[in-house]
Amino acid sequence: MAGPPEGLARAQWLREALERAAHEYYVLDQPALSDAEYDRLFHELRALEQAHPALRAPDSPTLRVGTDVGASHLAKYAHLVPMGSLSNAFSDEDLEGWAASGRDVAGDDFDRSGFCCELKIDGASMSLTYRDGVLVTGATRGNGNVGEDVTANVRTIRDIPLRLAGSGWPAVIEIRGEVYMTFDGFERMNEERVRAGEPVFANPRNSAAGALRQKDPAVTARRPLRFFGYAFAVPGTTTLPFATQWELLETLASWGVPVAPHRQLCATLAEVHAWAHALESTHRAELAFAIDGGVVKVNALATQADLGSTAGGREPRWAIARKFAPDVAETRLVGIEIQVGRTGVLTPRAVLDPVEIGGTTVTYATLHNFDLIAAKDLRIGDVVQVKRAGEVIPQILGPVPERRDAAQPPSPFVAPTACPVCGTPVVRIADEVAVRCPNERCPARHLEELIHFTARAAMDIRGLSEQRVRQLLDAGLISDPATLYDLTEDVLAALPRLGEKSAQQLVAAIAASKTQPLSRLLFGLGIPDVGEETAKLLARHFGTAEALQQAAPTEIEGLHGVGPSIAASVHGWFASESNQALVRALIARGVNTVEPTRAEADGALRGLKIVITGTLPTLGRTEAKELVEGAGGKVTDSVSKNTDFLVVGADAGSKLDKAKALGVEVIDEAELLRRVGR
Repeated sequence: MAGPPEGLARAQWLREALERAAHEYYVLDQPALSDAEYDRLFHELRALEQAHPALRAPDSPTLRVGTDVGASHLAKYAHLVPMGSLSNAFSDEDLEGWAASGRDVAGDDFDRSGFCCELKIDGASMSLTYRDGVLVTGATRGNGNVGEDVTANVRTIRDIPLRLAGSGWPAVIEIRGEVYMTFDGFERMNEERVRAGEPVFANPRNSAAGALRQKDPAVTARRPLRFFGYAFAVPGTTTLPFATQWELLETLASWGVPVAPHRQLCATLAEVHAWAHALESTHRAELAFAIDGGVVKVNALATQADLGSTAGGREPRWAIARKFAPDVAETRLVGIEIQVGRTGVLTPRAVLDPVEIGGTTVTYATLHNFDLIAAKDLRIGDVVQVKRAGEVIPQILGPVPERRDAAQPPSPFVAPTACPVCGTPVVRIADEVAVRCPNERCPARHLEELIHFTARAAMDIRGLSEQRVRQLLDAGLISDPATLYDLTEDVLAALPRLGEKSAQQLVAAIAASKTQPLSRLLFGLGIPDVGEETAKLLARHFGTAEALQQAAPTEIEGLHGVGPSIAASVHGWFASESNQALVRALIARGVNTVEPTRAEADGALRGLKIVITGTLPTLGRTEAKELVEGAGGKVTDSVSKNTDFLVVGADAGSKLDKAKALGVEVIDEAELLRRVGR
């Protein structure tokens, strides 16, 4: 039975509002709708569709929760246009050889076209078929001609548009891309599986591929899958709204399809080499997801057509994968160290036989927590696989069981029952993976708390390194953050390896930190679950430490982005007598506990979206961000058509190139200071 006319209009409005909100949240990272409001609209739409099934459209956001719409499990799907694979270049010389072959076919047009350079995502290849802008099929690559129909599962991936935005798309188009998981999403998923007593997954790529092949779409919906688009295919002859690969990517983005960062338009092969080297040596380690190289494509689509493919159509001549050195290696786990953090969490760290991964010698790797050690069955003496890309500290993927010595089997690791520093019995809070030392005066916790308080993102006391804090503690000169403000030049100058000039500079830096805003102080105090952004939310809403201390948990929880667990943590911290005494001691020493009024309403940068790249002459990244936000602007991570201007410092990378390509205004630090009246 069809639904009422007013129901049809309401359902259409709800679908559009929810898809717009999902795009703002997952693709643009600029949510405009609160979680509560999104949930309310979602439940209203689902109730409408349940009451009137005819109102459910093929692009309904309710399909994202894993509703099976009747597609048979892994039916075969013939791609409208075959999905080819890429040949590989492992060096600059290989890339030059590819270019020479291209010139033989296309002549001068090969170089005249320029090159579009993109990330090679280490995920699962995917083809999305849209008819009249609506997603109708999602299929794996398979053998290139025939893949598997995973449409019901693909609909659960929240950054894949169920209906293309904008206009100009062909009546039928296959958008090609990669389904992947971020490192953080992968680790959170594994931690949840450990809590549920389920086996952990080995790596993000295999996890993404496995999630797509689930029989139950609801299972796929619970996996943190993401998508990047990078190509298209159209059956037959169709006039397209773009003439280059670069314009293709920009058009995909305008249609609501996520496109990977760090892409660059290069005029010459020398620029391509520079891009590849920078990506491999620097940007690769900064990414939140895995790549195994870059992809270099001839930019002009007409030249791509002239170049065609190799015999049999298996590999395009106009594109090649620029592969990087492997970021996974095997070595021996020689020990496991236990580190105690400022909140008392005991964190295991792997000690490895030194091994070179991607040009860097690796000796230590993260192990995250003791449950993961047990779930992966890691044993001291094991040969293990170690992954470096995307992590400040490399991570262990797992052991290589077939290389265990039967004569001298590796020793199973036994998690500690007491703090390795102070000997206090450890505790484990319900529903938490972490094991903690509950002793608030544990020397290890004490040291980490003070280091955190002085950090650049907190009170920013320059000159107070870990070694210096340890020295002050050992000398009995400090006992908590407030006592830092009692230090004098005479006392400091008498310490070993600290002269008169250094003592003067340190005292001046400590004094300067008194003027930091409340948000910095809140972050520096190390309140559990309160990061930089949460600290800003709290400071801007409550204004003073006194108001926050007196706030009820329900009032704290009422802030968008602050859930009940964070609210309980903040309220509990301020309810502690020792913490109240610390805040009073800081106030008595002149430390600011007020947040300046944000100038968003009438600031010079109100409503503007700004990106910062490179090293600025005088401002640190945190200082520059606070300057922009204080003037009403918003700092975003990536350059897009919506970026108002880019602030550039030394060693600016691909963001500068993209800004130029998009016509985004580029300014330096001096101009930024002028615009905000500094």
